[in-house]
Amino acid sequence: MMSATRSVLSRVRWLPALAVTIVLMLQAVPAEAAAAGVGNDVSWPQCGRALPKGPAFGIVGVNNGLANTTNPCLATQLTWAASSSGTTAQPKVQLYVNTANPGLAGSWWPTSNTYAGTKVFNPYGDCKANDVGPACSYMYGWAKAYDDAYIRGISNPSAYTWWLDVETGNSWSGDKVANRADLEGMVAFFSSINAKTGIYSTATQWSQIAGTVPAASPLFTLPSWLAGARTLAAATRNCSNAALTGGGSVSLTQYVSGGYDYDYSCI
Repeated sequence: MMSATRSVLSRVRWLPALAVTIVLMLQAVPAEAAAAGVGNDVSWPQCGRALPKGPAFGIVGVNNGLANTTNPCLATQLTWAASSSGTTAQPKVQLYVNTANPGLAGSWWPTSNTYAGTKVFNPYGDCKANDVGPACSYMYGWAKAYDDAYIRGISNPSAYTWWLDVETGNSWSGDKVANRADLEGMVAFFSSINAKTGIYSTATQWSQIAGTVPAASPLFTLPSWLAGARTLAAATRNCSNAALTGGGSVSLTQYVSGGYDYDYSCI
C-alpha cells in the first residue's frame, strides 16, 4: 500500500537530527476525521497510532508488508473498521493483501498442484519443482490467498471483499503472463470460498507487472481501486479514469493526507 507515512519514514535516516524530530512529531499527530462519505485504509504502518475517526468504511491490510506475513495489529484494526458509519455503497469492512511472485528467491515456492491437502485445478498445467512459469506462479498465488484466509486470524473470510495490492515494491517475475497467473490463482482461491476480489494499483505499476489482461482472464472484470491522488478533489476526478483491466470499473480511489490513506467511493 503506497502510504506517505512509510515513504517519509524510509527517508528518516538521511535527515538532520532536528528534521528527524519534526517527522516523528508529525507521526504522533492524531488522525483527523474522514470527510463525509470517505473511508480509510490502515495496516501495519499504523500500529500504535491513533486511527482515523468516523470513516464511512475501513479497509484493513492483512499482511505485514510482505505476502507471507501477518499484520500484528490486524485484530485491533478490524475492530476499528467495524465501527465505520457505513454511509456509502462500500462494505463497512474490507481487506487488502500484499501480492508477489518471487519464484525460487522466495522463502517458499510450490512444486506441485497440491497445497494444504487440496489438489488444485490449475489452468496452466502441472507445477513441478524449479518451475517458475505460469503453472507454479498460479499455485503460489492460490497458496498465499489460502494462507491469508485461514492462518492470519480472519474469521469468516468469505464475508469480505479482498483487494489484491499490486505494487512494484514487492518481488515479481519478468514474465507478465506468470505474474497474471499468480494473481489469477489468488482470485481462484477467493472465488472458491465465495469471496469477492478487486485490484489495487496504479496504471503504471499494473502495466509493468501484469500488462494487458486478456478478456478470458478472471482478472478482466475485477473492480479497480486506484492509488496516486494527493487530495480528495483529485481522488474524486480519478473515478473517471480507466480501470486497471479492460472489463473492470473503478470502485475506489485513494488519496493521502497527514500521513494517512483516505479512500473515496466511486460507486
